[in-house]
Amino acid sequence: MDIKTQTYRLIDDLKAVCHYYGMGNDGNEYKVITQIFLYKFLNDKFGYEIKKKSSKIAAAEKWEIAYAEMSENERLDLLDSLSPDVLRLNPEHTISFLWNQQAKGDFDVIFDATMTDIADKNINIFSTQTTKNTKIPLFEKLTHFVDDDALRAPFARALIDKLVNFSFEEAFAESYDFFAGIFEYLIKDYNTNSGDVYAEYYTPHAIAVIMARLLVGDRTDLHNIECYDPSAGTGTLLMALAHQVGEDRCTIFAQDRSQKSNKMLKLNLILNGLVSSLDHAVQGDTLTDPYHMSDDGNSLRQFDFIVCNPPFKLNFEETRAQLDAMPTRFWAGVPKVPAKKKESMAIYTCFIQHLLNSLKPNGKGAIVLPTGFLTAKSSVEGKILKHIVENCLVYGVISMPSNVFANTGTNVSVVFFDNSKSSDNVILIDASKLGEEYQEGNNKKVRLTPEEIDLIVNTFANKKTVEDFSVAVTYDQIKEKNYSLSAGQYFDVKIEYVDITPEEFNAKMDAYKAKLIEKFQKGRELEKSILEQLEGLNYENKA
Repeated sequence: MDIKTQTYRLIDDLKAVCHYYGMGNDGNEYKVITQIFLYKFLNDKFGYEIKKKSSKIAAAEKWEIAYAEMSENERLDLLDSLSPDVLRLNPEHTISFLWNQQAKGDFDVIFDATMTDIADKNINIFSTQTTKNTKIPLFEKLTHFVDDDALRAPFARALIDKLVNFSFEEAFAESYDFFAGIFEYLIKDYNTNSGDVYAEYYTPHAIAVIMARLLVGDRTDLHNIECYDPSAGTGTLLMALAHQVGEDRCTIFAQDRSQKSNKMLKLNLILNGLVSSLDHAVQGDTLTDPYHMSDDGNSLRQFDFIVCNPPFKLNFEETRAQLDAMPTRFWAGVPKVPAKKKESMAIYTCFIQHLLNSLKPNGKGAIVLPTGFLTAKSSVEGKILKHIVENCLVYGVISMPSNVFANTGTNVSVVFFDNSKSSDNVILIDASKLGEEYQEGNNKKVRLTPEEIDLIVNTFANKKTVEDFSVAVTYDQIKEKNYSLSAGQYFDVKIEYVDITPEEFNAKMDAYKAKLIEKFQKGRELEKSILEQLEGLNYENKA
């Protein structure tokens, strides 16, 4: 069994334990799954790293025992030799040690204490924070999510039992693509829109890859690159971007108000070797309380690359006045509160403005938007559309297939910006007819194939014009079309001329005439029937 299959089985086993102990469909199940999975990953990573530093530990049958038998000074020296992005564990923190404690009646207390102690001892590196600078630790107590006190110790034992017969060591040599698939599988049951709408949109891996490839290209000269997502969610867009740049050549900055997303983002960063960026993964409302500011604290920090898949519609009535009082940030305005359907406030327009304000002078960005934005004529959307065309900020648009974003029925497009304003024209792609359908549970979804991804990327990068698929247009042409960024409005209308004989022409005309007579007769019959029914009603009323 290969390592990916083994990892999927571990995830399934952990979910089965949660379901057995009454946590199926429980709102806290994702906390248990993500944290236990992460604990196992970091435990094995620690063992893998100390084996490289100590020949004695590497030669031992069980590294945990050899590590525990070291003197305190030996252990301290060993820990000092490790990279800062490796979690520090004491012997009593290891899974092996916990497994040997299972016979104790208060094992749930021991288990929870171990998790929180690991988090406390590693809080300076392995934590995220809120906009109020409150640190969010790596782990928290978990067994209290089981309501029955008597079941908490068995629950903890069952979780540990699933961890001891599996090792991640083989996976540490795997690449980003491996962990992207693992992460998707891990969170697939918890990443639903579920009504709260804000920051729970999950971007498909294929779309994230397209955005990253088109923003970064094949450049190998990049160093100290700063990547940002103001509505980071679980971090899918940022991970693809970091991989395209090079994980060792960039720093990740993220913000999202969702507690749930922040926990998953933390897991995603660690799995992808971006531990040093944890401190920049912030929980809080980006629009009202942006955390990432310039050194003087008076303006927004600016970034090399920005990706964003914001919520499209949301009732932000409570904070609207606060946003409206920031005309410099929200130069195109803030959507008004509708008289009805307050949840339809177009919050994505605020994120577009925030993204553009956060780009470095030569920075690039890409944002997922409802396709209706491309032809907006009025209100905030229309002002933004005019601004990005007039200032040559937009340099490409890709309209995606329906249902490619599983959590929203809205048709979506990806809009690309370049703050250097160096593009002479704009590439517009209509990829709405691409993709293959597949079934996931009760949902019918669409995904792009690898060949289709390459087609989109190559067409966009080379600004190719392909019949009924793509077109490269100038900014003046866009202005003539009333600032529309919809590819279809620029496609040539094809009229097919066919040579036919006079006899064939007369036959076609006779057929059209027969159809018209038939439709006329059916119309007369319908009219007669309606009149008869009305006469019947009048007779009944008189009677």
